[in-house]
Amino acid sequence: MEILLILVLAVVVVLGVTDIRRSLISKPVFAVFKKILPPLSDTEREAMEAGDVWWDGELFKGKPDWQKLHSIPKAELSEDEQAFMDNQVETLLAMLDDYKIVQEDRDLPKEVWDYIKREGFFAMIIPKAYGGREFSAIANSTIVSRIATRSLTAAVTVMVPNSLGPGELLMHYGTQEQKDFWLPDLANGTHVPCFALTGPEAGSDAGGIPDTGIICKGEFEGKQVLGIKLNWDKRYITLAPVATVLGLAFKLYDPEKLLGDKEELGITCALIPTSHPGVEIGDRHFPMNMAFMNGTTYGKDVFIPIDWIIGGPDYAGRGWRMLVECLSAGRGISLPALATATGHLATRMTSAYGYVRQQFGMSIGKFEGVQEGMARIGAFTYTLEAMRVMTAGAIDLKLSPSVVTAIAKYHMTEMSRTLLNDAFDIHAGRAIQCGPMNYLAHGYMGIPISITVEGANILTRNLMIFGQGATRCHPYVLAELEAAANPDAEEGLKQFDKLLLNHVGFAIGNTFAALWQGLTAGAFNSAPVAGETARYYKQLSRMSRALALSADVSMLMLGGDLKRKEMLSARLGDVLSQLYIASAVLKFYEDNGRQHADLPFVHYSIQRSLFEIGKAFDGFLANFPNRIVARIIRTLVFPFGIGYKMPEDDIAIAICSALAKPGVIRDRLTHLCFIGQSEDDATGLMESAFVAMHNAQPLLKKIYQAQRDGKVGRKLPMTETIEQALAQQVISDPEATQLTEMNRLRFKSISVDSFKPGVLSKTAISKQGAAKA
Repeated sequence: MEILLILVLAVVVVLGVTDIRRSLISKPVFAVFKKILPPLSDTEREAMEAGDVWWDGELFKGKPDWQKLHSIPKAELSEDEQAFMDNQVETLLAMLDDYKIVQEDRDLPKEVWDYIKREGFFAMIIPKAYGGREFSAIANSTIVSRIATRSLTAAVTVMVPNSLGPGELLMHYGTQEQKDFWLPDLANGTHVPCFALTGPEAGSDAGGIPDTGIICKGEFEGKQVLGIKLNWDKRYITLAPVATVLGLAFKLYDPEKLLGDKEELGITCALIPTSHPGVEIGDRHFPMNMAFMNGTTYGKDVFIPIDWIIGGPDYAGRGWRMLVECLSAGRGISLPALATATGHLATRMTSAYGYVRQQFGMSIGKFEGVQEGMARIGAFTYTLEAMRVMTAGAIDLKLSPSVVTAIAKYHMTEMSRTLLNDAFDIHAGRAIQCGPMNYLAHGYMGIPISITVEGANILTRNLMIFGQGATRCHPYVLAELEAAANPDAEEGLKQFDKLLLNHVGFAIGNTFAALWQGLTAGAFNSAPVAGETARYYKQLSRMSRALALSADVSMLMLGGDLKRKEMLSARLGDVLSQLYIASAVLKFYEDNGRQHADLPFVHYSIQRSLFEIGKAFDGFLANFPNRIVARIIRTLVFPFGIGYKMPEDDIAIAICSALAKPGVIRDRLTHLCFIGQSEDDATGLMESAFVAMHNAQPLLKKIYQAQRDGKVGRKLPMTETIEQALAQQVISDPEATQLTEMNRLRFKSISVDSFKPGVLSKTAISKQGAAKA
């Protein structure tokens, strides 16, 4: 007993007396920490510091505050924004013929360009004081989504000036003189902007751009001024072929030290009129047969005044931080909007097609093989809409949540790819024949573009989500890294000493909590709601603890090697991502009044997220280098095994049943989908056929009964079936007319485009182009 008391007192003294603790514990641990911590480059450090920690921080700390999630304001459109949706957006949609735009003209019509500029589609993010719309992020997202269901080309054209580009950078960093000069003309469409970041040697590694600027003196407008001699070669730049103002990212050098003591100033952003001598634009790329303007820009020894740096000379070398902050916001709006549009369109049209298209005497949507894909389409669309609204809502809170937007970009574009593949499988031959009747083809062509831009998905998953999340979202790691990087070693030790005890306590708490929750399967975790979704909050809290524990152990055991173990870190990133996805779905369900009809979609989405979390942990633990540690973590977190499963078939069937008939849930789930007002439009035709067939069900039941009674023949063409049913007085004349019209719409809606001989030849296409010119 005395020995135990002495030991306890010794521990208390060592931990409680600062000088002793610092000397015996913190100092040696600090030395080890400096050796094993993942080193941060200057660009990595700026990327870490640029973003905001938001709900991702709650998920990473192991004990998310669900009331905090529910208290986040619901993102909604203002009256002005809704009016713009109801008027200008609808007018634009009516002007678009996407097949003609993509396959024939390969450009938007002049009247569409003029309308977009005149009505402020390029000015959604620009303040009203400069003539812009000053719309919210959720409005920006909703407008782009709605347009994308009609025309991806038009959506991208509208999207880019309201994402990363001159307007965004000017508003945040421009001098007052620059704002006054550029923003009004950007708002009214006089100037069309583009932003050039990517080049042949630098894509995802934007910090490695080879384009250079040398500070020197030169002649501008007949005077000798301080400026920059630029050399650049950029590609994949959207709107570059038609841009009048070029935003340019380059590395700035000052060999003569004309600005200060540093020779290498770093990445810098400048704004240059494309009419400026030496600026080359005009060449077009042809990205996946899409018609939006995308191309190259280059320049050799182009001299610009120093004041053309965005923010002026004071912002020389500060471009990387600017880009990271603005790209984070854009990544959370633009590509998620396009992905969600894919879901809205695919769900609306595929559910209709599955009902209209028949095989073996029944709608193909009743076959369980088709229902498996249809359920995934519907559930993914519900998830996409939940993520779109929550992520854009974060930006409207004046946040720039870099990890959250990376999660949204990666997972939403991947979900849209999956559900569009499902839509193609269900439509089969109807989907692969390109023509005016095909409402899926151009979206399918565009999916790889979303996958590769604004951070290719491989990079985003393997480096960004957990790479930034582990450091940025962890309660202590970033501060510990800053302490380790402190050039004053003694001061750094003091900072580290204050953090160490808290970090140790955090790790111990997560260890015991993970074990308790593993043994009890999270049954004693609290939930902010009752009912069918309560269990999901408990399981997500349990997996949040597991993530916090696994991340700490990984950083401790692997140190700097963790950054190179991309497969391992990506799996932990998958856990964090699925926790965010499930959180968004739960919030969306609550914000929309806990609609009972939504439950199959909620169950499917969250059960899938939990399954993906279990799969990610299983892969992580199976490949963790230290097998003893891996076994310990598995025993703590999953003492009885990983029990998460994909949703049961009954849930999938319930989703398909909800989508197989006109109604509120189908309308809410696909509210952004463009539907043409006449059967001359493929979407309008398919919807009309769907509604007509649904309304005709009572009459079809009469005919089926007559067939069973032998009054009407079986396996006859529908036209003959209707004639026999009328002759046998099974149906009346008006009912026969209704069925005939239904059958006409049905057959026309499942038909595909065909072209007369020679129409698709190069000669015919060239003649069409010459006639238009």
